[in-house]
Formats: sequence, structure tokens, C-alpha cells
Amino acid sequence: MSGAYEKAYEASIVRPESFWGEAGESIEWTRRWDKVLDRSASPAPRWFVGGSLNTCHNAVDRHVLAGRGAATAVIYDSPITGATGKLTYAELLERVSGFAGGLRDLGVERGDRVLIYMPMIPQTLIAMLACARIGAVHSVVFGGFAAQELAIRIDDAKPKLIVWASCGIEPSRVIPYKPLVDRALESAQWRVAATVVCQREQQPAQLVRGRDHDWDELVQRAEPAACVAVAATDPLYILYTSGTTGKPKGVVRDHGGHAVALLWSMQAIYGVGPGDVFWAASDMGWVVGHSYIVYGPLLAGATTVVYEGKPVGTPDAGAFWRVVEEHRVKVLFTAPTAIRAIRREDPDGKLVREYDRSSLEALYLAGERLDPDTYFWARDVLGVPVIDHWWQTETGWAICANCRGLDELPMKPGSPTKPVPGYDLVVLDAAGNPLEPPAEGVLALRLPLPPGTSPTLWQNDEGFATTYLTLFPGYYFTGDAGSIDEDGYVFVMGRVDDIINVAGHRLSTGRMEEVLAAHPDVAECAVVGAADDLKGQVPLGLVVLKAGVSRDPADVTSELVRMVREQVGPVAAFKRAVVVNRLPKTRSGKILRSAIRKIADGTELVIPATIEDPSVIEDLRASLRVE
Repeated sequence: MSGAYEKAYEASIVRPESFWGEAGESIEWTRRWDKVLDRSASPAPRWFVGGSLNTCHNAVDRHVLAGRGAATAVIYDSPITGATGKLTYAELLERVSGFAGGLRDLGVERGDRVLIYMPMIPQTLIAMLACARIGAVHSVVFGGFAAQELAIRIDDAKPKLIVWASCGIEPSRVIPYKPLVDRALESAQWRVAATVVCQREQQPAQLVRGRDHDWDELVQRAEPAACVAVAATDPLYILYTSGTTGKPKGVVRDHGGHAVALLWSMQAIYGVGPGDVFWAASDMGWVVGHSYIVYGPLLAGATTVVYEGKPVGTPDAGAFWRVVEEHRVKVLFTAPTAIRAIRREDPDGKLVREYDRSSLEALYLAGERLDPDTYFWARDVLGVPVIDHWWQTETGWAICANCRGLDELPMKPGSPTKPVPGYDLVVLDAAGNPLEPPAEGVLALRLPLPPGTSPTLWQNDEGFATTYLTLFPGYYFTGDAGSIDEDGYVFVMGRVDDIINVAGHRLSTGRMEEVLAAHPDVAECAVVGAADDLKGQVPLGLVVLKAGVSRDPADVTSELVRMVREQVGPVAAFKRAVVVNRLPKTRSGKILRSAIRKIADGTELVIPATIEDPSVIEDLRASLRVE
């Protein structure tokens, strides 16, 4: 092994304690750890045991103390409201310490939970850092999330305080949050004593006397709060995974391992350091927003972009490239869905060429499978490396990636490249036996997981063990299927549930989606397994056509059926493709394949709380009925 990636990967697997202990030296600790790794901890091994630190200090204060207070920390860009602005590290420190003082005045202490119900505005980031500053545990919930879902999270996290904004703003409407917060507080069993409201001029909220406190007034009265040292193994935040039903699944992230892993990842994976502009075009309510809008870039001393807009429609499909030009973005991280939406509106890349993208060095995509056709389109129109990487809410950062900060490896379309140092990835059969390349099976991670991954679920160690650790003892079950080829490149086929069984043949819906996405008229697509009396399951393809395509949909679907038959084989039994206007997606852009499957099967569907636009469900039902 001669390359930097190979050396780092081998060291991280063979000598994880020394590898991550060295990485830990980049973080400022109030007390050095006693043990880098405690393998005996339950339900999962723990990192930097005995150490103490403050995450906010490492993300904000230390840069100011190092003389970089005038460097830009945050850029706010809202094409929806027309507002833009910047915060230096010194200004961010003032805002965060002031709000932390306000939280402290309302009785928030180390270990208390604070629920944050906010849109994509700088105050959301400030609230998160303020909680970290005083040792409180934050739980961010999308602003505008359904009241019942908010109530479920209140009952599980039992917050002392809720921080919310008066409204969220979409391209075509203003969403008042007060009715949602009021209903959630009324229906939740847990009583929240107080809330803090960030008033937005587009729709201020009427405050409830004795319960609601105005953000600005609270800060004006408060004395700035100093950083509180917490244990490395204390929880930094709880993040509830999308589509939670029944008992909530609150993923826990701790302070020490999280800070070490994210700081290391900024340079090793993304090649980003102090002064670089890093833009994760996501939402702070998702794990990407936690890791790479808030904590990762700031730990690295970089500049992060908080963007309140869409990839298309605010005002057009050139929105992303306008941000890249204006703010000199070095690395852009978004979801494949965003690129497909842009491509649908601007298939020839005309808007891309209208902007100066010379600052952009790489585009990183994650959140769902990147089909090769989208990969090639983005690479060709942008002229920079397009890097697929694979990770999960539970891991908090990438399992597989092309680690450009170590070595830029050759790309293989359809692959998120190789495992990131720290992740011992293997392919298992149904009995838990490791398989040799290039066999397909269940993707699993040999324990211990690296720092920064979730050590448990909130108040539910047993649930964490049952969900992730007991199916294959000694491994973390990712829930994804795939393979590793002879060169060590990983191919993620999709969730285990998305491997369909057609007359006894196990087939990847992801492979069929690759074929559909390669059709010149297709903007985006989804394939699910629909119930069939004869074969058990048969694939159903849904496709959205590119803007301007005026062909007869029947001609397109017949071509798609023929393409799958030729490229995947008759065994796939792919005979049905339907052209639809849009696909059901979460607010982060993930396609809700489980919802599509239930609609196709005619089974009961509870509309997911994370869906971006519930009206798409009825549109989809109508399309399938007509077809």
C-alpha cells in the first residue's frame, strides 16, 4: 500500500486507537481522554472515554482566539426573501454566546433537552451552537413539520424548552408555525414550560404571555454565556429519523467522537480547510445539515452557506450556480434529486454556462443512489469531479467516498468508491458469512464503528442493539444490499427492502432505475416491487419526463420496457412503466419508494410526515388508475 488513502485506511482498521487518537489531537480538550476506545461499552463501543471538551468552543471560540475572528463563518442566502448576509467568526461568537445566555436565564442546564423547530435561517445554526455551548442536548425538527409528529418528539425527548420561528417561507406561500406549535404542545403529554420565538417579518406570531419569549428581547437582557465542559461521551444532539412511526427512533450523537470525526472528514474527504467556502445544499433538520452545514465546516474553520431556496424555481434552474459564483463556493454537497431537478429544467446546461464556476472544485452527492446518467450529465456540464458518497443518519458521516483530501481515486460510475478510513465494510450472506468479491449480499460494518457514529438511540439501548447489532453479531447492519468488486469499489444496490423477488430471482430495483434514467427523455425515475399473484413481485417503473418533451408517453414507456429487457434481461419481468408528473419525496429529496409501493399494491398508506408535498399522493393514485 503506497497511496495516502491506502495507508490511512489500513491504519484505521489495524490500529484504530492510535489512528483516531492522533486525529483527536486536532481538537482542543478541557481534559484529555483516559482511553481512546472502550470496546467493552454497551450497547456499542465508545470513543475518547474520560475526556471532556466543548463542541461550540472548537467550532467557534478557538478560531477567534487563534486570530481568525474576522474570517467569514456563515453566509446566509435566501432567494425566497431576497435577503443575504455574512457573519464573521467573531460575530458568530457574540450571537451564540448571547443566545446561550438567554437559554441559561430560562433555566436550561447541562443535559437538558432543547427542541428546535426552525427553517433555514442563521438563527437555527445559532440555536444549535448555543445549546452545545452550555451542554444542553438539541433536537432539531423541521420547521413546518406536522403538529402530531412534533408532539411525538416532544414526548420522547422531554425538552425543557422549544425554540421556534414565527414562520417558514416557501416559493409560493408563507407557513405560520404558531398553529403547529400550539397544537403540538396541547396534544403532547410532556409539559414544556417555555418557548423562545424568532420573529420573522413575513409573519410575526402572537406570543402567549408567560410561555413564549421573544428571541431578541431575551438576548438583550442576557449576559453572554461561557462554554461548559462536557464529557466526550455526553450526547450533543438527538436526531429523529424520517418516517418515524410508533416509538420514535432518536439517533444520538456524542460530543467527542463527533468533533474528531467531522473535523478529520472535512480535510480527508472534502479537501476543505480554513477559509474555504463549503456549501451543503440541504436542510439543518437532516443529518447532512447537522454534520455539514453546522458542525463540520465550522470545526474546520471554513465558511458555511445557509441557503433558503430550492434547486429550481427560486427563480430558475440556475439558482445553485448563482450561489457558487457569488460566494466562491469550493465544494458543493447536495442530493442527486436536486441535480436531476436542475437537469430536467435545463437539460442542455445552458444556465450552468451563464455563471462563473471557476471556484468550484468538486460536487459531492449523497442521500440516495446516484444513477450513472445523472453522474455523467453533472460531470460533463460542470467540468469538475462528481463524487457519489454513501452514508446514513446513524453514521453521521460518509461510510464510502472518494477521499479527495487523501488521494483522488479513479471513479467508477454507480459506485461511491471505497470505504472511508474507519469503516470496515464487508458483504455478508443471509447467514452472516462474509462473501468474496464480487458477490452480492448485505452490506455490514465490522465493529467497532469509527468515532462520530451513533452509539445508541435516545433512551433506548435495547432498541439500538435489536435494530443494528443483533442480526449479525459483531457487525453493524446497514440495511443496504450491495457488493464490493475486485478493486475494492463498493456498489450499493439499495435498501434490502428494495431488492425484489421476481419468481424466485432476487433483482435490484436500483439496476433497473439506472436503465430508465439513461433514456434521453427521462428526468428522474423510481422502480418498486409491486405485488403479483403469479410471480410474487413484479417491477413497476415510474418516470418523470424532462421539460419540453412532447412525445406520446406510450412511445416512451414502450422504449423503457424494451431497454430493461435488453440490459437487465427477461428475468426482470419488467413490463410496466408509467409516466407521472412528479414523484413523492421527502423534504431532503429522497424518493418515498415505500409510499409508491403501497399505492401500487392498493394497501393502506399513512402519508409520511416527512413528505414535501402531500398532494403528490393523490396525483400518483390518479396516474396509476388511469394507466
